[in-house]
Amino acid sequence: MRRLIFGLAAALLAAPVGAQPAYPDRPVRMVIPFAPGGAADVVGRIVAQGMSEDLGQSVVVENRGGSGGVIGSQAALQSPPDGYTIVLHTLSSGVMNAGLYSNMPFDLRRAFAPVGLVGTVPNIVVVNPRLQAQTLQELIALVRANPGRITYASSGPGTIVHLSGQMLANMIGAPMVHVPYRGSGPALNDLVAGTVDVMVDTLPPYVALVREGRVRALAMATRSRSAALPDVPTAEEGGLPGYETYNWHAIFVASGTPAPIVARLERALRNAIASPTTRGRLVELGVEPRGTGAADLEAFWDDQFRIWIPIIRASGATAN
Repeated sequence: MRRLIFGLAAALLAAPVGAQPAYPDRPVRMVIPFAPGGAADVVGRIVAQGMSEDLGQSVVVENRGGSGGVIGSQAALQSPPDGYTIVLHTLSSGVMNAGLYSNMPFDLRRAFAPVGLVGTVPNIVVVNPRLQAQTLQELIALVRANPGRITYASSGPGTIVHLSGQMLANMIGAPMVHVPYRGSGPALNDLVAGTVDVMVDTLPPYVALVREGRVRALAMATRSRSAALPDVPTAEEGGLPGYETYNWHAIFVASGTPAPIVARLERALRNAIASPTTRGRLVELGVEPRGTGAADLEAFWDDQFRIWIPIIRASGATAN
């Protein structure tokens, strides 16, 4: 008994004063600032499961949709910056809102700190097959010859689909007519029907339509071709160098989160994306996994602000 008492005393004396439990010692909350069932929700849940396995604690998804991601973002910022609340941002919630909302209750760029990039979702330039444009170069020539007569559909004002179309018109150097819809589904249906001419949207819904000949793919708006449609050239190959537009998903924490905790989350995200199971599930969704860390994401994030905020302002789109 005396040896046991001495042993316990020695252990207590050896323990560092004020030592904290290893992070994380309880579940982590992942705020997804969009409603359940959408692409961000599906991607977030896949990533949450992968990170849970690495962290040894549950990563619990909490959907807080509304105002294009502003409500969920603000809810996340109300928690302490201790790493127990993380956020899955997209291009819309992580960049575009800064240009769309003049009354944002926080400074988006300063309020959050990057952890890592989950992946990107390529956009594709598609047209109705009856449009007299077999290639991107032919579309460019058609728009320039008919300024203000070629229409492009979007899922709504200020969305990535709208602004990708606006960017395309800007780079062509001639106006196209924006036709907004309440969601990509109705816009896609009218593109197939020939009610509108052009659309720039995320790839997954179009793979089957292109293969079936119901829409014509002119270019991938990314730097490399897609494995899903390898015969579709990139915009650069099609004659419009610099035209690049895609959506993305990334993990962030509140600014002020301790660096060791950010590093632990970064490692968990990297390991999750490297996992064949997580990676395979993302690829099936049309996501191109990245798994880059905080430093790379910060540079990428700043580039996205430089690209998209001027486009939003030029478009006149607002979401107040």
